[in-house]
Amino acid sequence: MSVLRFDPFGDPLRQVDRLTNQLLSGTRTPMGMPMDVWQADDGFHVSLDLPGVDPSSVDITTERNVLTITAERRPEYQQAQNVLVAERPQGSFTRQLQLGDTVDSENVQATYADGVLHLTLPITRAAQPRRIQVQTGGGGERQIEVEAEPAEPANPSGEST
Repeated sequence: MSVLRFDPFGDPLRQVDRLTNQLLSGTRTPMGMPMDVWQADDGFHVSLDLPGVDPSSVDITTERNVLTITAERRPEYQQAQNVLVAERPQGSFTRQLQLGDTVDSENVQATYADGVLHLTLPITRAAQPRRIQVQTGGGGERQIEVEAEPAEPANPSGEST
């Protein structure tokens, strides 16, 4: 499994442009969902921080080996109210993960607790490690004889060193 990031080699001033646009327009652009991804014996695990997000607004879909997570955080205040400070990101958030052929996308499980969305992505049965037993042919056990190499003479001239 790999993590897709949007435009990783983009313009280094893109973030500055985004912040400038936010300041000039008075609106904020939603930030991405911070996440951790790790692999364990039962598959891959993904934890995404989504504090203040209503679990019913979380949408998880898979299509062509791409897992898409979308969530929305709505402000607690109304547009007509006088907001003094608004630092918490809000709006729609989206994250995409590129799934390899080893992930069983039909059996992805998701739980949401304490502001953290946890996904379990199991490994397909075909991709799990397995032990293959070697069979012996008809005669049962077989003994292999190893011949030792002839010892080299100490010194052909007969002198000791």
